[in-house]
Amino acid sequence: MRVSEHYRLNRTQGTLDFVDVDIKDDVPMYIDPGMVRHLPDDWGKECLIMLTTFFDSVLDAVKTKDKKRAHYLLGNLGEPNETHLGFSAGRSAGRGFSHRMGVVLAEKLSASEAAQSGLIEDLEDTAFFVEGIGKDIVSDITTNIIRGSLIAYTQQMAEVVGIPLIEGVESGPVWSPHKQEWEQAYVRLPVADGQKLLLVPKVIVRRDMLMNRSDYYRNHLVPALKTEELDNPSSRLVKTLKDGTRKVNTYDIEAHYGSNKPAVTRETLQRPDLYAHYRDLMKSSAPAAISHEELSAASSAPLPDFEELLREVLTTPPGREHANTYHRNVEALFTALFYPSLTMPEMEEEIHEGRKRIDITYTNVAQAGFFRFLRQHKIKSTYMMVECKNYGKEPGNPEIDQLASRFSPIRGQVGILACRSFADKDRFLKRCRDTALDYRGYVLALDDGDISELVADALEAIRWVPADPPPPQPEVKPEVEDYPLLYQRFKALVN
Repeated sequence: MRVSEHYRLNRTQGTLDFVDVDIKDDVPMYIDPGMVRHLPDDWGKECLIMLTTFFDSVLDAVKTKDKKRAHYLLGNLGEPNETHLGFSAGRSAGRGFSHRMGVVLAEKLSASEAAQSGLIEDLEDTAFFVEGIGKDIVSDITTNIIRGSLIAYTQQMAEVVGIPLIEGVESGPVWSPHKQEWEQAYVRLPVADGQKLLLVPKVIVRRDMLMNRSDYYRNHLVPALKTEELDNPSSRLVKTLKDGTRKVNTYDIEAHYGSNKPAVTRETLQRPDLYAHYRDLMKSSAPAAISHEELSAASSAPLPDFEELLREVLTTPPGREHANTYHRNVEALFTALFYPSLTMPEMEEEIHEGRKRIDITYTNVAQAGFFRFLRQHKIKSTYMMVECKNYGKEPGNPEIDQLASRFSPIRGQVGILACRSFADKDRFLKRCRDTALDYRGYVLALDDGDISELVADALEAIRWVPADPPPPQPEVKPEVEDYPLLYQRFKALVN
């Protein structure tokens, strides 16, 4: 039974910002610290500080041979059953990391030449060079380290979708990056089927790790070894073809050097710059977040039904008495439609010490499309604000001013005003343009027809198939993240 089913949320995976896990079993996905490193918002930065300070403390203890400190740091890592991620046969039971394994890892790192030499710098490196560590263990360790941030995220999402929180739940070990020690507390968390529950953002999970030993071996280490053999006049691995071409076969490299973890470690220690280049390469560009389709394949969750979500918005009766329903329906549609560009919705967020409120706030983590365009052009948009107006009449200047007053250089200066209709749309859009030209921010006004167009554009991109036969000019595949209407609306504000 999924979280959404257990709590009767009347939502499916597409409209939820978190992984809609089974509360009894595990979903075969993993928290990837490589995804965390590229989050541009405060939550991501907080997680990164936790990961960095923790593993730096571990490596310091290893290099100074402070066994007591290493055992304390790694021995407090427990079994993170509460996320229900990874893989286990039957009921979720923390098949990954345990207290005893933490002590064993401390011993392995202390004896590791890769750790002593500086080859291991980050948590992800352990999966390359330490026996017994794979993606499941890296995910479990990451969960433990960022547990404090996951607790805060869970509380935020529970408020958004209506999951009850129980007072006085044991947090489990929480890493303090300032004190650089473990802490415990009693917190508010969901409890499902008698077990506490931690919700995990979709944008930090993958079915496989971004950095993985197989990719490094095939695409970096093996080509380097081939080059060395070709440069070696006495190499026995070089074959000369009939046309005089000299080549080295991959299977000969594997047979001669080996391909298991000890072999990869041995050869990399002799070529540390090779792995350093690979690591820098993988960190240099942000990876794509897991898609709706990948989530569906991994967890058997249904794909988002954009047409049904749109219908829920359009059939909400106008009027203040239905404002909350309209607000919830817009959030559900936008959460599905704008994923993975916009994440971590927060409803009715207070700003200015509670004197003002924003209906919905999203975090802009876009790696492509319109919301990425905003970030690339230095337009402040770390957080995207959405105001929902379910009026039976046209919104006016006060509504534009209300949204513009929420903007700031820190929060962002772009927002969406969702409403039902305009009596004079051109006039209203000109008012939005006046606001932009006065340097008070960019208001993207959308009525029911505009929201319908956004959904139609997304469905066109999802259902697109190349022409057959191909046209004379190459076709450009539309992408959901392009949101052409938003781009047109923004362009009208600045031109």
